[in-house]
Amino acid sequence: MASLLLLTHFLCFTFTAIIPIFSPVSAEPAAKTYIFRVDSFSKPAIFPTHYHWYSSEFTEPVNILHVYDNVFHGFSASLSPSQAASILQHPSILATFEDRRRQLHTTRSPQFLGLRNQKGLWSESDYGSDVIVGVLDTGIWPERRSFSDLNLGPIPTRWKGVCQTGDKFTAKNCNRKIIGARFFSKGHEAAPGFGGIGGGGINDTVEFKSPRDADGHGTHTASTAAGRHAFSANMSGYASGIAKGVAPKARLAVYKVCWKNSGCFDSDILAAFDAAVSDGVDVISISIGGGDGISSPYYLDPIAIGAYGAVSRGVFVSSSAGNDGPNGMSVTNLAPWLTTVGAGTIDRNFPAEVILGDGRKLSGVSLYAGKPLNGKMYPIVYPGKSGVLSASLCMENSLDPHLVRGKIVICDRGSNPRVAKGMVVHKAGGVGMILANGVSNGEGLVGDAHLIPTCAVGANEGDAIKSYIASHPTASATINFHGTVIGVKPAPVVASFSGRGPNGLNPEILKPDLIAPGVNILAAWTDAVGPTGLDLDNRKAEFNILSGTSMACPHVSGAAALLKSAHPDWSPAAIRSAMMTTANRVDNRLQPMTDEATGKPATPYDYGAGHLNLDLALDPGLVYDLANEDYVSFLCAIEYGPKTIQVITKSPVNCPMKKPLPENLNYPSIAALFSTAAKGVSSKTFFRTVTNVGDTNAEYKVKIEAPKGVTVSVKPDKLVFSEKVRKLSYYVTITVDSKNLVLNDSGAEFGSLSWIDGNHVVRSPIVVTQMSPL
Repeated sequence: MASLLLLTHFLCFTFTAIIPIFSPVSAEPAAKTYIFRVDSFSKPAIFPTHYHWYSSEFTEPVNILHVYDNVFHGFSASLSPSQAASILQHPSILATFEDRRRQLHTTRSPQFLGLRNQKGLWSESDYGSDVIVGVLDTGIWPERRSFSDLNLGPIPTRWKGVCQTGDKFTAKNCNRKIIGARFFSKGHEAAPGFGGIGGGGINDTVEFKSPRDADGHGTHTASTAAGRHAFSANMSGYASGIAKGVAPKARLAVYKVCWKNSGCFDSDILAAFDAAVSDGVDVISISIGGGDGISSPYYLDPIAIGAYGAVSRGVFVSSSAGNDGPNGMSVTNLAPWLTTVGAGTIDRNFPAEVILGDGRKLSGVSLYAGKPLNGKMYPIVYPGKSGVLSASLCMENSLDPHLVRGKIVICDRGSNPRVAKGMVVHKAGGVGMILANGVSNGEGLVGDAHLIPTCAVGANEGDAIKSYIASHPTASATINFHGTVIGVKPAPVVASFSGRGPNGLNPEILKPDLIAPGVNILAAWTDAVGPTGLDLDNRKAEFNILSGTSMACPHVSGAAALLKSAHPDWSPAAIRSAMMTTANRVDNRLQPMTDEATGKPATPYDYGAGHLNLDLALDPGLVYDLANEDYVSFLCAIEYGPKTIQVITKSPVNCPMKKPLPENLNYPSIAALFSTAAKGVSSKTFFRTVTNVGDTNAEYKVKIEAPKGVTVSVKPDKLVFSEKVRKLSYYVTITVDSKNLVLNDSGAEFGSLSWIDGNHVVRSPIVVTQMSPL
């Protein structure tokens, strides 16, 4: 039923998302930014460039914001709906969509991924020194030690980018590490309520109109992917050690597309993709996604369109899976050419505990570094017992000072930022805060650099504290902080917030692809704001600790840089395959990974193929490769027409007479969908091709872990490679009997298929589920 509801929602969205520019209106509405996809082959020869053509034929006298030439052919412009309607009638316009606002998906992790100094991927790739990573984010704070170019060689000669100067950013801020920097603001400045009508442009009191980072997010993600070794790194004493990115010698190209307090706009994101590919990046890292819970079809999604243009030119694109977990079907960035990354924990934690007046000790986490409570007991109060939601959430101006003054206050998690709740408590006279998870967050905890003594606790602990208050009129408590602990078990655990499958657009493609470290990650920070990001936080921090799939994504971007350096001939699909087929499904107890939200075993809907393991990805044995025509075949299979596909691919395409099957895309995972209406025995057969990237003469045998109540057969069950035979194909047949198939709580059963040669285990997850017919 969930799949049926999703598909219905998707169909509704497909039609309502098309701009309603033909509706009659009594007065001309305000201008909006529109992105136009143009059939570039229609350009008359008289025009020397596409810009000249667009300027004279489409938008006179309106100024064009961006012209797209590399990943996409077209332009964006600020227009009234009637102007947009007029342009849409032109025969060369393939599609148009409104600009949309997107959201950011917000040291020890390299070792946790299996990277070692003396051997393995770091040494094989020279730490990624010849690879260029493009980061689409909030910019960079270039003075940080993480971006030193000490002992780096010359900039790769293929680099064609620039160091764009602007507010407090000069050409000297680029070096042999930060080899390029640009900023994109035209879409932001044209948006009503932000930069455009009623917005007033870039707010230079809190922002820099340049690549300089006023938010911190971009500096953090850039240093996570490719930060240099920085000794004595810490955040207010927490997580002390040597900070380093996954690819410490990789070069950085910075594309500022997101702006403090106002997000990121599609027209600017697409322009950054266009520039990055033209500049010559090898990897693009984009920790950005939809902020409305809706996944657009690929032809209406500029991230998917821009990423396709990049991948088709050999650029690996890593994207974040979103932070709307643990709800099912919450994963974002679903295009099969994107590598979609969820978040897991690492074996480091920042424990704190709440000690109640009756002697009970309840565990939590905190990054509070101010004056401790020193064991002093304070009255404790829960404003939410009044039934007022804003008070339970500690929203601005919701707390009664007479109720909370001199007390520790319980605030429920949700709605406003976690650290902002503490400031609300402080303003009302409270001395400390207990931040309690609700059912949706379960026991998943992240550390925050709170400005008042605060301990975050899971839903069970929160309920226990609330019960204690309800039964004790003189309830009291204190909070203790215990610094940094490493060697935590179990780890990794799937973060409760990490976006979960199934794939809401095409459940035949498993998303997320894999998970990587994304909880309590130490990385470089901006000087423009304190570690909480609050206006009242005047602290300066060279490093900050953040959590989110935003932090997981650059781990995979850095990993891709290392793999690209070690294997320059590998395609983006081959790099992703190497990561997926070698990923871990077990934690550091050698037990199945668990889900932080429930404490139960996690599934491929939570972690995709598993947790990134770079110790094995360097030599995966076999890879599942994909070319542009494979993605085109997939788009034909999901019933996109040639003109719709051209919106994504730039070039005209012809779909075959016999429609392909979307599940036959040569992906490193297999998702079998069966109709709930089918009775008795049903079968589906899948086709896959593997390429040998290991020993020339190798023989692999299949190993099957069949999902419960499912039969899986593979033909042939042995693959023999030689100098002349590098690619071999096989068929997988999955058979279910409706009488025996009992799906688990997630609506699916899970298994795996592995090819084993004695040195390699090339594993693909198998998902079997049912969906209701339309």
